Amino acid sequence: MDIMLAEYQGFCYGVKRAIKLAREQAGRDGFIATLGPIIHNPQIVKQLADEGIISIDSLDDITHGTIIIRSHGVGPSIYQAAEAKGLNIVDATCPHVKKAQMSAKALTDEGYSVVIIGERKHPEVKSIFEWSGQDAVVIETLEQAAQLQPIKRLGIVAQTTFSRVKFKQLVDVLLDKSNEVKVLRTICTATEQRQTAAEELAAKVDVMLVIGGKNSANTTRLAELCAQRCPTHHIETADELDDDWFYNIEKIGVTAGASTPDWLIREVYKKCKNMNKTCKVC
Repeated sequence: MDIMLAEYQGFCYGVKRAIKLAREQAGRDGFIATLGPIIHNPQIVKQLADEGIISIDSLDDITHGTIIIRSHGVGPSIYQAAEAKGLNIVDATCPHVKKAQMSAKALTDEGYSVVIIGERKHPEVKSIFEWSGQDAVVIETLEQAAQLQPIKRLGIVAQTTFSRVKFKQLVDVLLDKSNEVKVLRTICTATEQRQTAAEELAAKVDVMLVIGGKNSANTTRLAELCAQRCPTHHIETADELDDDWFYNIEKIGVTAGASTPDWLIREVYKKCKNMNKTCKVC
């Protein structure tokens, strides 16, 4: 079997930055926590917990010490509440997410009705929603876009990890909803690179392995895109690999989400190589 890695995969700048900022707090005096998982990768979250940086769900769970704002960002009310408690705030919000937040705020300040293209329940989208003054509409599907009532002035932003293809499809529908539309394209470059590279590789192989947290939006998106081109398996670790996936397979493609560490990718690649040596039907 040939095992091929996507040109762009694994940690993006925003994730590297968030983990670096968090680890800089390790070992310091006082209670240290991230508000929600720092990134959507359970292995990294566990490593940080082992280093004394735990994940909490609410500011109600901390009375003193350091709170780390995770890469997905939060709304302005969280900053205000943390400051009121006298907490040391370390802001690990991804710069691309911060741009999307500020774009939503700017559109609101300019008098636009904001539409956020993204997943309603995703923490990043929730943070963008709050920066829009909590008066935005979140749209994820073509059906939702079609049902939107006409708007006088329409401003559009996107979840940074949203599918670029789906974003264009939704914008095409939304353009008919207003005579004045302002689109701020906030999908990050790293997301586009990973999606394009994954699609190109999936078109060349017999099966794709997509590595990353099952709760990771950008990893799930990669798996969805690859599945349109060849059989695809979304896994978190090498332990999930199944020999049956590779029966009579000649080419395996491997990619990983933006929150997947290099060591996890290496473990999967190594196990695939070892399977290749011992497999008698591949």
